[in-house]
Amino acid sequence: MESEPGLAVLSFLGLIAIAYVSASLVARLARLALAAAARRELAAADPALRRPARIAGTATFIVVAAVLAGPAVRMAGLDLDAGLSPEALTTWLLGSGLRIVIIVTGSYVVVRIVDLTARRLEQHIEREAAPDAVERGRRARTISRLVRNALRTVTITVALLMVLRELRIDITPILTGAGIVGLAVGFGAQALVRDIISGFFLIVENQLRVGDAARINGTEGTVEQINLRTVVLRDDEGTVHVFPNGLITQLANRSKDYAYAVLDLGVAAHHRLDEVTAALQEAGERLRRRPDLGPAILDPLEVMGIQAFRAGQIVVRVRVRTQPLRQWQVTRELLGQVKNVFEERGISAA
Repeated sequence: MESEPGLAVLSFLGLIAIAYVSASLVARLARLALAAAARRELAAADPALRRPARIAGTATFIVVAAVLAGPAVRMAGLDLDAGLSPEALTTWLLGSGLRIVIIVTGSYVVVRIVDLTARRLEQHIEREAAPDAVERGRRARTISRLVRNALRTVTITVALLMVLRELRIDITPILTGAGIVGLAVGFGAQALVRDIISGFFLIVENQLRVGDAARINGTEGTVEQINLRTVVLRDDEGTVHVFPNGLITQLANRSKDYAYAVLDLGVAAHHRLDEVTAALQEAGERLRRRPDLGPAILDPLEVMGIQAFRAGQIVVRVRVRTQPLRQWQVTRELLGQVKNVFEERGISAA
C-alpha cells in the first residue's frame, strides 16, 4: 500500500505532539514531586530540580514515541521491510523496555530525593543560632555524606542488576563473584571496617566534636579533625596525634555541654572558714558581673569546703560551672579577683 505524503506527515507530527505533551506533563509532575519531597519552594532555574525532571520527561518522550510508532507507521501506509516488525518492537518496548526506563528513572529520582533532603537538613542545622551550630553543621554534613554515598551505591547497584535481568542476562555469576570478592575484602580489611564502624558511632552519638578539649588514650589536646577512620588531636606543645577510631579505648571529653573551673586555695590557718567563704563568694560575684565573662559563668561560685590541712594553712576548694572551653579563662580571672578581695579584707593567702 502506497502512502500519501500528507497523511504520513500528519501521522508523525501527531506522534511527536502527543509524545511532547506527555513528556512535558511528566516533567512538571516530577519537578513538583521533588520540590515537595525536599520541602522547598519550586524554582524553575534550580538545577537540582530541573535535571531529574528533564530526564523523566525525556524518558517519557522516548516511551510514548516508541509505543505510538507502530500505529503511526500503519496509519501513514508505510511498508517497512525489516526483520523486526513494528508490533514485535512495540511489544518489547511496552514490556522490558518500559520496565528498564522505569527502573533507571526511579533510581535516579530516589538518589536526587536523598540528596535534596540531606542538603535541606544541613541548611536547617546551619541556620540555627545555637552556640555549637558550626560543629553541629559539620556533624550533619559528615553523616549526610555517609548516608548519601551508601544509598547511592546501593540504589545504582540494585538498578543495574534489575536492568541486566530485563535484558535477559544471567546475573547469577555476577552475584556469586561479588559475594566472593566481598568476603575476601572483608577478611583483608577487618581493621579498616572496625575503624569505620567505630567512627560512624562516634559521630552519630556525638561523643566528640571538632574543637573539644579531650583526653584520648591518655593523651590530652584539642580535637582538630573527626573522620570516619581517624581522630586528629593536637596537644599543648603543638604535636599532632592521630588515633584510629577502632583503637580508642579511653575517651574523656572535657568540653561536653559544660565544664568546671576548680581552684584549691591555701589560706592562713588562723582565719575563720565563714570569713574565707564570704570573701570567695564576693570574688565570684564580681566575676559574674563582668560583661566579658558573665555569660560564660553558668552558676554562682560554689565553696566546697576544706580540702586539706597543711603546715600553717588550710586548703579550700572552690568551683564554678562554665561554658565549654571557658573554664581556663575563668580560672585565671578568678584567681585575680580572689587576690583583690583577700587584700581588701585582710585575709592572708598561704
